[in-house]
Amino acid sequence: MTSDYAVQMRGITKRFPGVVANDNVSFEVKRGEIHALLGENGAGKSTLMNMLGGLYRPDQGEITINGESVYFSSPRDAISKGIGMVHQHFMLVPTQTVAENMVIGASTGFWLSPKKLYSEIAAVSDRYNLPIDPAAKIWQLSVGEQQRVEILKMLYLGAKILIMDEPTAVLTPQEVDKLFVTLREMTQNGHTIIFISHKLDEVLEIADRITVLQKGKVSANVDAKDMTKAGLAKLMVGRDVLFRIEKEVATPKHSVLELNGVSANNDRGLPALRNVDLNVRAGEIVGIAGVSGNGQHELAETLTGLRETTGGAITINGTSVENQSALASIDQGLAHIPADRNGVGSAPTLSLSDNLIMKSYRAEPVRKGWRILNNVARASATDLVSQYNVATPSIDIEARLLSGGNLQKLILAREISAQPNAIVAVTPTRGLDVGATEAVHQRLISERDRGAAVLLISEDLDELMSLSDRILVMYEGQIVGEMPPEEDKIDDIGLLMAGGKVGGVSA
Repeated sequence: MTSDYAVQMRGITKRFPGVVANDNVSFEVKRGEIHALLGENGAGKSTLMNMLGGLYRPDQGEITINGESVYFSSPRDAISKGIGMVHQHFMLVPTQTVAENMVIGASTGFWLSPKKLYSEIAAVSDRYNLPIDPAAKIWQLSVGEQQRVEILKMLYLGAKILIMDEPTAVLTPQEVDKLFVTLREMTQNGHTIIFISHKLDEVLEIADRITVLQKGKVSANVDAKDMTKAGLAKLMVGRDVLFRIEKEVATPKHSVLELNGVSANNDRGLPALRNVDLNVRAGEIVGIAGVSGNGQHELAETLTGLRETTGGAITINGTSVENQSALASIDQGLAHIPADRNGVGSAPTLSLSDNLIMKSYRAEPVRKGWRILNNVARASATDLVSQYNVATPSIDIEARLLSGGNLQKLILAREISAQPNAIVAVTPTRGLDVGATEAVHQRLISERDRGAAVLLISEDLDELMSLSDRILVMYEGQIVGEMPPEEDKIDDIGLLMAGGKVGGVSA
């Protein structure tokens, strides 16, 4: 049976306790097209794609692949039909290597030569310009590097229908351009791409058609050529959205975060930071630009007490904190918004209420003597959930049940509500919709204006350009340049991120 459509999902409904995630959704993707799926966090995008990828089963409705009605009981079933999904929350085994993860679900026979496997992975990696070490353990990789593994795994398994959730989050502008060239070549060679992104400029550049979900229902199905960025945002959130946050010129004061000659190793014992000097003052946002895996992960961890240094000094408000516990940094008023929301930023199996008091339970008013005052903790949690617009049926549900965007709001609520002296924010809007991104950006600007020192580590250059007062570029564990956040400097920043030379300055 032939069909003009690679994917047809008709009348799809999926319910969870207290929530209808998808309500009679019909979603169609033509063969050989790039189809963008948009919506606010919690709109039902991930649930819909999890059914197409074989993780969930619909309560109602039918799925058709290339004209054939299918029923998937597992991701293996979906892969057998040529469907590969790169999840927002990675589906990798942390204790195994990149190569071992890539052959999970593959038909490799009884034994596969490691040499041959590494060669095959290298070929796919080179073809799509997504470098990775096949021998590295997943737990040793940064979040961005793990995303590369997910993308490469699906390509290695031979996916013809590729679901890509935020695939450009860790790429330089030049790499995004190359990826888009690759995606277009893939569609010309028979691939079909479902592209999920909150970067609306990218959606308009790469997509042929766009479907928008709102509160579990399809609210729009449009041709990309007929849309504008502002129009798409309004379809998603129902109101006009600010894409460039207006802010006053910074008036930095005293130094708050200081690194002098700091070096540190990565999880494999190899140098990751090399003699880094860094100064962030009260009342400014300093952006750190760099391709994932160039030391940003280790920089954040050394600052927040999660990684030991091998040299140099770190101070917060003049107090030395290097090689001390995370508690030492917290006691100096440091807030940390980590890249890994599940593994570092939250305790997934604890309630929202418990997650929100993780930094305040040691002191009044939450604690009195040796007792935690449950009524005070719950009242505080309820207030923060409301203030930060965390969509949840209850403060008693486990954090793991929140969507990625709502989990990020929960972490922001906990970290920022204490009015910190300094904030280390690592990819704080990764995976967030345009409305939630606007709210996070405004919150960080407000904290800067209040007098906090903000270190913003992000692979999203638009975010860095919008928020930063100055931008430092990291390459191979070193600060290789400083640039003003001006539009005509974007290409120069991208070149430094890739190890190139700009006006006599090189990485």
